[in-house]
Amino acid sequence: MTTERLDQPRDLRRSLRPHYDPEAFGRLSERIARFLGTARFLVYMTVFVVVWVSWNVAAPASFQFDPYPFIFLTLMLSLQASYAAPLILLAQNRQDDRDRVQYEQDRQTAERNRADVEYLTREIAGLRLALGEVATRDYLRSELQRLGEELKESR
Repeated sequence: MTTERLDQPRDLRRSLRPHYDPEAFGRLSERIARFLGTARFLVYMTVFVVVWVSWNVAAPASFQFDPYPFIFLTLMLSLQASYAAPLILLAQNRQDDRDRVQYEQDRQTAERNRADVEYLTREIAGLRLALGEVATRDYLRSELQRLGEELKESR
């Protein structure tokens, strides 16, 4: 009877299932989806199809590998499309997740900014009230002049 120690990590178990990193696969799918949405990809696909069709139309019959209805070309393009669609959807889902996180961070920042602005507004209002109670320079001058005149009159 073997006892497992609870203070030690378990040994890695071997599995027949292949292991894959979902993040690495997601990053790869985004790179592929980003490439599929470029003009370069359209040019490559156009050149590929033109070469394929030209070869199978102009080459001698013994060298043609996909005669006129181009069934194999259709199969290849369908296979490419069947892989491209899920990869594009996966990339969009990952972008949606990033956008959701960014939106939440923006919302929190906006709340903090709003609270800061409200605090500063209250502070400015308090300062205005306090300044209303403080004697201004003109008021002090006028009072000093009045007191000076009273002193002159009393002499």
